[in-house]
Amino acid sequence: MIDWKPNPYAVAGLAMLAAPIFAQAKIYISSEQAQQILFPNKAMSKSPIIISDDLQERMRAASSIRHPFQGDRIWRSADGGWLVIDEVVGKHEMITYAVALNAKGSILGIEILEYVESYGYEVGEPQWRKQFVGKTVNDPIKLNQDIQNIGGATLSCKHLTDGVKRVTVLYDLALKNTPIKSK
Repeated sequence: MIDWKPNPYAVAGLAMLAAPIFAQAKIYISSEQAQQILFPNKAMSKSPIIISDDLQERMRAASSIRHPFQGDRIWRSADGGWLVIDEVVGKHEMITYAVALNAKGSILGIEILEYVESYGYEVGEPQWRKQFVGKTVNDPIKLNQDIQNIGGATLSCKHLTDGVKRVTVLYDLALKNTPIKSK
């Protein structure tokens, strides 16, 4: 009879393989901080809209983003600019980001609010995000076309790029003709 005893290192290794891996959410800035960065010294008023099924489908077709857009995180400045907070899936987890648009629908800037993924966090770098500035719905806003990819962050780059395209389509279809509310 063989007297077998498990190797304690192998048991520990198997336990580590079976243990769930938890990514820690990295919160970069709040929506209020994004407003201050993207619209410095400007008052913003919350301007939620109802996203109809037709609008949702048209945004999906233009951007390929399947995650539904939530119309409750939209703000407007007195000069007609818009701040839209959206989220897309990175590789496995959600990325929350803000897009600022001027009154004519041109992108003023993008900020990453929350990034949970273990890889691809380079999309938060200013150098990458500044590629979007000045773009409108009329631009392709496509990875490897008018937006550069980052090696090791391809899915985050693609999904954020598609998400930004979705926000420009939202502006074009639903926001641009919205009258400015007078106080």
